[in-house]
Amino acid sequence: MKEDGKILTVKCPRCGVLTRWEGNTHRPFCSPRCRNVDLGAWVDEEYRVPDDSCPEDDESDLSKKYQKTSKWS
Repeated sequence: MKEDGKILTVKCPRCGVLTRWEGNTHRPFCSPRCRNVDLGAWVDEEYRVPDDSCPEDDESDLSKKYQKTSKWS
């Protein structure tokens, strides 16, 4: 409990239900189900971080690259 006697509650990141922080073995989730559903989302790559550092494939660049390769002997 917090010093002022109030119970700290947080929203479950999966379902949004308010849940106790202290004593919750599944925190920040409200239940093992929400924890496992979230883990499954990570495994299925549902969460992605945008990456602008990787340029788009450009077919003109590929054709130049393959023109420079030596022929098979």
